[in-house]
Amino acid sequence: MSTDVEKSGAASDEGWWEIFKIVFHAILLAIIVRIFILQPFNIPSGSMQGNLLIGDYLFVSKFSYGYSKYTFGTDLFSGRVFGSEPERGDVVVFKLPRDSSQDYIKRVIGLPGDKIQMIGGILHINGKPVPKKRDGQFVESVNERAVARFEETLPNGVKYLSLDEQPHNGRSYTDNTDVYTVPKGHYFMMGDNRDNSSDSRDPDVSFVPYENLVGKAQMIFFSKGSSDDPSSGLFNIRWARIFKLVR
Repeated sequence: MSTDVEKSGAASDEGWWEIFKIVFHAILLAIIVRIFILQPFNIPSGSMQGNLLIGDYLFVSKFSYGYSKYTFGTDLFSGRVFGSEPERGDVVVFKLPRDSSQDYIKRVIGLPGDKIQMIGGILHINGKPVPKKRDGQFVESVNERAVARFEETLPNGVKYLSLDEQPHNGRSYTDNTDVYTVPKGHYFMMGDNRDNSSDSRDPDVSFVPYENLVGKAQMIFFSKGSSDDPSSGLFNIRWARIFKLVR
């Protein structure tokens, strides 16, 4: 009888040890993925509305542009390793140059050496206007205010939607700017919600160093609206946005 009890106890210990190993390996894998591959990020503001909504949760690929101290949140090294440069039109999470504790998400508009300017609400890159055509309207979920929506096409063919609250008069202070010449090793970022975005047009943001890039936004893995959001379904979840690719 005692032998059977001892065998039962040993089997039970082995079972717990197997469970511990499975949990440990799962946690270790999750940590590795979080540090080196994918980082979750949520959209806290409306600066990218038209494409990204408040309450969207994204996967950001940290390997897209290589790794820097801002990727890992450490000061152990400077510069980037395994680096590759972003392409015009990429939606990027980066550390704010003046305050590296803050994450921003914007679209790459200007590459090093580019000249960027807004004239009458039209984006100009290197002296040429970016094609912009009307694409209906965007209705804000809470106050149901309609905003003009446009499709823009960047010089490399990337298409995306942008919002313009005053499309016919260019009266917004962000609709007419000086020429911004992007320095070497920096990028010019803009929000798709053009009249409601703190981006490289703002001196508090300005040009973003290559080192400050955290990763490229890839896919929405979850989206939750407010109780007043008509696009939300059961439990205020925007089911149609889940697994939507970021473009």
